[in-house]
Amino acid sequence: MMENSVVVDNLTKKFGDFTAVDNISLTVKTGEIFGFLGANGAGKTTAIRMLCGLLLPTSGAGTVGGYDIFGETERIKHSIGYMSQKFSLYQDLTGFENLWFYGSIYQIPRRELRQRIDELSAELELGEFIGRLSGSLPTGWRQRLALAASLLHRPRILFLDEPTGGVDPVFRRKFWELLYRLSDQGTTLFVTTHYMDEAEFCRRISIMHRGRIVEVGNPQELVRKHGHTNLQEAFIDLISREENNA
Repeated sequence: MMENSVVVDNLTKKFGDFTAVDNISLTVKTGEIFGFLGANGAGKTTAIRMLCGLLLPTSGAGTVGGYDIFGETERIKHSIGYMSQKFSLYQDLTGFENLWFYGSIYQIPRRELRQRIDELSAELELGEFIGRLSGSLPTGWRQRLALAASLLHRPRILFLDEPTGGVDPVFRRKFWELLYRLSDQGTTLFVTTHYMDEAEFCRRISIMHRGRIVEVGNPQELVRKHGHTNLQEAFIDLISREENNA
């Protein structure tokens, strides 16, 4: 098993004169839950899209699951799970039809796929909602369905971009219990979130501002390091300092 599932070295993405991601470097250990924090527009989603093989970097280097983010993007796409910030399943298909379609893309045998859908439906408590049109579902149930789709092929690396937006607090807790089980089984989890209580569940976090990573470390250690009582205070302080130094 690889020691590091994600390795990034001076990764940069520019759109014309605008630099969305500015020379970021980090490593994520295999089986680690890594939190990616930052305000809207900080560059988190752009960074994730590069790591998922969906967006070509401008410069820098990186590997995901041992595959190069410049030359092996198709291999990356088939080896990871990705749950995007916006609901990306087909709204005119039922939940079951969406899962069956995505499972077929990953060439999961029919019998195994049927069993896998049943497992995820029970684990994520999809119940009757799996038979409804995806476009008619409340936001929280769409998120559950999208999570199920990202887990169908049992990926070893899972990218989750704001996965619990619109999800009720009870399921948020169950969601994180599931992430811990996946981590214990060796799955690497790369998570963006706006919820500071969720960030504290991560083994390590990075804090991003205007395309740059300004701090990386264990959440509790970062709170102590910067002399605050909780992560939210530390986050606000760090971002304020960056703004004042800009």
